[in-house]
Amino acid sequence: MLIPHDTRIALDTVVDLVNTAPDGDAAEVTPDGLADVAALHTFVRDHSVSGVEELGVRDLRAVLDVRKRFADVFGAPDAPTAAALINRLVAGAGTTPQLTDHDGYDWHVHYFAPGASVADHLAADCGMALAFIVVAGEQERLRRCEAPDCGRAFVDLSRNRSRRYCDSRTCGNRLHVAAYRARRKEAAG
Repeated sequence: MLIPHDTRIALDTVVDLVNTAPDGDAAEVTPDGLADVAALHTFVRDHSVSGVEELGVRDLRAVLDVRKRFADVFGAPDAPTAAALINRLVAGAGTTPQLTDHDGYDWHVHYFAPGASVADHLAADCGMALAFIVVAGEQERLRRCEAPDCGRAFVDLSRNRSRRYCDSRTCGNRLHVAAYRARRKEAAG
């Protein structure tokens, strides 16, 4: 699956945004990664979200709403449901597609209107990246980690759509080691 550079960046951003949410049962282990305006500012800086100036509590609340709505897309049972969720997100952001070539990147499309809020920026650009996946008939690539104690979002970009864990070095290895130890224990009697 060929994904343009700007779409890949937006996909990485939406995954990171969804994964800032506290983990339901383990909220004390995985706290909210966007607990305050300072954390939002760090997220915006770390993800090079362009065109964002001052951030306040209103921005934080709006981004938390967008995060929840993106999480719903990752949990969508089928493409029509995902498409409806994405359509509402993108429409609410007031998309204004425009070609741009900034910061050393070649021509690419920004979907947010000039001067858009950070929430609208994320909803538009990341929503369109998710739309690209659905249009390509690849909605099943929007996944949650299958490790019982994880559930982090990821986009499966493997050739055969076989990725099961957010990170094979942590979640995948941990489960494989646990299964190996269980087999050894059972074999030992």
